[in-house]
Amino acid sequence: RTGVGSSASQQQRAFTAMANYIHVPEGAPVVPKLDVTLDEHDYRAGALKLIKTLRPHWKPSEVKMKSFTDGITNKLIGCYVGGSMQDVVLVRVYGNKTELFVDRENEVKSFRVLQAHRCAPRLYCTFNNGLCYEFLQGVALEPEHIRSPAIFRHIARQMAKYHAIHAHNGWVPQSDLWLRISKFFSLVPTHFDDPEKDQRLNSEVPSTACLRDEMIWLQQNLSKLGSPVVLCHNDLLCKNIIYNQQEGNVKFIDYEYAGYNYQAFDIGNHFNEFAGLNEVDYTLYPGRELQLQWLRAYLEAYEEYKSQGTQVSNTEVEVLYVQVNRFALASHFIWGLWALIQAQYSTIDFDFLGYAVLRFSQYFKIKPEVMSLHLPE
Repeated sequence: RTGVGSSASQQQRAFTAMANYIHVPEGAPVVPKLDVTLDEHDYRAGALKLIKTLRPHWKPSEVKMKSFTDGITNKLIGCYVGGSMQDVVLVRVYGNKTELFVDRENEVKSFRVLQAHRCAPRLYCTFNNGLCYEFLQGVALEPEHIRSPAIFRHIARQMAKYHAIHAHNGWVPQSDLWLRISKFFSLVPTHFDDPEKDQRLNSEVPSTACLRDEMIWLQQNLSKLGSPVVLCHNDLLCKNIIYNQQEGNVKFIDYEYAGYNYQAFDIGNHFNEFAGLNEVDYTLYPGRELQLQWLRAYLEAYEEYKSQGTQVSNTEVEVLYVQVNRFALASHFIWGLWALIQAQYSTIDFDFLGYAVLRFSQYFKIKPEVMSLHLPE
């Protein structure tokens, strides 16, 4: 384990070593890598080169392209022919400098593991600055959808399915959460060239010393809660959940941050996303009653996927409730750091600095409340 004060290169080596732990099953389809680089501002020519390999029978002049604008990390383009979007190749162009904090090799491994377990769309290829994959039919959810019992039971079940996947080839999986947090921390800008942004950074964002103290405090307090380490999605915001009403199921997309992590982090992170992304409202964070229903549905499915029956006691639900609400702190913290890095590098039009301020404010607001929760004896 890398200490908080270690050098960035040591962290990078350890981070890479962690990435190798995700084990792609034998016989998983090989993913071709195409030597194409897309210009995020003028992507048509590059996208057509990819399509020529992936859909050789499509006439270039007939290929239509639709840009999706929901994401705040990457650019996403749908390529198709004809009037209906039945066969769509999604082309995702990685955001500027995201390789600093996203392990792309790990992302592809996660994608392949999830595809092998029928939890992900087909991954068609990678290219120099992105990847192409199958479009899933359905709708990306909004905050109001994920609180509905009819839908949240599907989400809880799908998350349990992820968490029950064994992709560690016999070793005991360890969480890379603390490594990832310390990596993000090492990338956080200490000033901005834009005077207005710099002033906001100094007046509204906790100091580097304060963040370092919280980082150490989090690791000391959360790592002893006994939350199992499982294969997590780690970024389950509404737009990463595709609901297919006809089939009555949900699928998760975007595996940039997927990897081995504490079970309670994945759930607490999802609960934080009830607040939304563009108009963040933390009064929408699920209350105790809704959480207990959600957690029971999750645990029943998790036991079932692990072939251990579906009997879940009230104590098990209560333990998970405490773990999840404490790990929601770590979720605020890591996405606060992430937003500060994005404020420095991203070319996407989004107030990342304002988002960082929101996440850290909520972190300090809920900290006393969640630390007063105690595991049942």
